[in-house]
Amino acid sequence: MTDLDSDLSCPPLSPFAFEDGRCMAKRDYYEILGVERTASTAEMKKAYRKLALELHPDRNPGNAEAEERFKEVSEAFGVLNDEQKRQVYDRHGHAGLQSGGMQSGFGSVEDIFSSFQDMFGDVFGFGGMGRGRRDGPARGADLRVGAALTLSEAAFGCQKEVTLQFPAPCAPCEGTGAEGGKVTVCGMCKGQGQVAQARGAFLMSSTCPQCQGAGRTAAKACPTCHGRGETTVERKVKVAIPGGIDEGQSLRLAGQGQPGRRGGPAGHLYVTVEIEADPRFVRDGSDLAHELRVSFTQAALGATVKVPTLEGETEVKVPPGIQPGDQVKVRGQGIPRLDGRGRGDLICIAQVEVPKKLSAKAKQLLLELQQTFESEG
Repeated sequence: MTDLDSDLSCPPLSPFAFEDGRCMAKRDYYEILGVERTASTAEMKKAYRKLALELHPDRNPGNAEAEERFKEVSEAFGVLNDEQKRQVYDRHGHAGLQSGGMQSGFGSVEDIFSSFQDMFGDVFGFGGMGRGRRDGPARGADLRVGAALTLSEAAFGCQKEVTLQFPAPCAPCEGTGAEGGKVTVCGMCKGQGQVAQARGAFLMSSTCPQCQGAGRTAAKACPTCHGRGETTVERKVKVAIPGGIDEGQSLRLAGQGQPGRRGGPAGHLYVTVEIEADPRFVRDGSDLAHELRVSFTQAALGATVKVPTLEGETEVKVPPGIQPGDQVKVRGQGIPRLDGRGRGDLICIAQVEVPKKLSAKAKQLLLELQQTFESEG
């Protein structure tokens, strides 16, 4: 008598599958996707998208259960998304697919990722089993450059010319890197631009190292760019600097960056402002601070003195008895505000200069002054 527990096996055309040496019934494809048997193609795609994103191996590293469910979901979708297979499955179930010689779901794991890429693009970073994206228009890179300004140029605005250096498609080979533009299909990736690598039960694609994803290689290297497909280009751009701009602020010039590839749009140019130090002033937003040096007698008696401005000189009145650190404000002599709302102020900070050397007469006069202060006090 046969031992059923030890010799049980599944017939080739039965709707069963082996798991850990056991014969198990395959789950219903509609149940796997969580849709009704009357579900439309759009409803199935929506269900598949949700489950595939949830179960994808890149989101579940090391999770064997999620990996198996991902394959199960992909198999179910591969059948129900095919009108002919779905009709056979609806009539005869899993056995109908096998007896009719139809493959259940996807033919290989690579087929799973090919279908997944069509629906989700580069969600997980492996998009591009073919080379269509690499051959299409591509936006040029953004460029960044600094512009050195004097304080006056930053305050009132100016025109500056900056020099850009960047790689651009080689004109003689039209960016192909091949002499005369003659290219051949890459032997490593067979023109796909991607190569597949085994990762457990899955095949993950990466950019072909031989053709860098182009899917083509040069029959003979271009002598101008030595096969790189790019040459260094220098270009000068005039930049209008607005008055009131501050250190570290950047201007964006749309479309003035690196040219795009294969007809794609150019990138942007970012010009970052660098302001040279001015020995006369310290900038504080829209205000300017200036160290006002006055003599002992000017501080005591008061005076009218000249101070520098961004546009020349102006006179300020020093009040009698001014103390070190006291401020004298000259309104409207600071930096024009970037938003156009007037100008800041020039703030003069008093610094009383005490003479280090005195003549005999000066000493005598100071002693007499001291005695006067003491008698009056």
